[in-house]
Amino acid sequence: MIQSMTGFGKASLQLPTKKITVEIKSLNSKGLDLNVRMPSALREMELGLRNRIAQKLERGKVDFSLFVEITGEETTSKITVPIVKAYITQMKEVIPNGDATELMKMAVRMPDALKTEREEIDESEWAQIEGLVDEALENIQSFRIAEGVSLEKEFIIRIGNILRLMNEAVSFDGERIANVKERLRNSIADLEVNVDENRFEQELIFYLEKLDITEEKVRLENHLNYFLETLAGTEANGRKLGFIGQEMGREINTMGSKSNHAQMQKLVVQMKDELEKIKEQVLNVL
Repeated sequence: MIQSMTGFGKASLQLPTKKITVEIKSLNSKGLDLNVRMPSALREMELGLRNRIAQKLERGKVDFSLFVEITGEETTSKITVPIVKAYITQMKEVIPNGDATELMKMAVRMPDALKTEREEIDESEWAQIEGLVDEALENIQSFRIAEGVSLEKEFIIRIGNILRLMNEAVSFDGERIANVKERLRNSIADLEVNVDENRFEQELIFYLEKLDITEEKVRLENHLNYFLETLAGTEANGRKLGFIGQEMGREINTMGSKSNHAQMQKLVVQMKDELEKIKEQVLNVL
């Protein structure tokens, strides 16, 4: 079963003094393009998180965010009292009759008025955060699988459409060959020259062989079946599906150049349209 590279996963955890939330978003990308946002106090754990995410998600443009919201009375920011008092004293010299509350508001905005103390990482707390990350990864993988089911249904419909259009185009093959023969005979008749009938038949057979689309039909049918087989595989196969799509395009293009028949050419255009829709969606497959 295929997976999409598009997904979203979220998980939250309420601790005694803080709420921790993990969000993971992903879009399609050729490789793994990982962007991590997390509090500076947890930065030393970033490398381990990156490896954890890479093993689970493999490919995609991934945005990982870890938010910590303080919900208790504790805070890592402390007012530097002597510095704030010094600022207020200096501002009173400039504004002798200034309102005390307003002076306080101004003082705490000044440099070094607030000091943020680095919070040490608690091992048990970090273990809980890792579990939260795993939960978010499971959620985004579930999302990707659900999107993959939708993509698979879409692919099966498109492949079926191409097969139907191909068979419809091939059904005009007898009419096409008859028209080619008639045009050639009329062209010879218009020249009003004597023609060796045997030589003419030989040249006609040689010409018609160049217009034969039997090989293209067989190869395209094989590619369509191979696409469906790969679709049903268990491994990540977005790139492989893309390569098969390219081979399908070559056969369809060759059929179009050989068709020499208005209705067949219309069907080939419709086949190309279906294939373009497949190629566009294949970019989202893991």
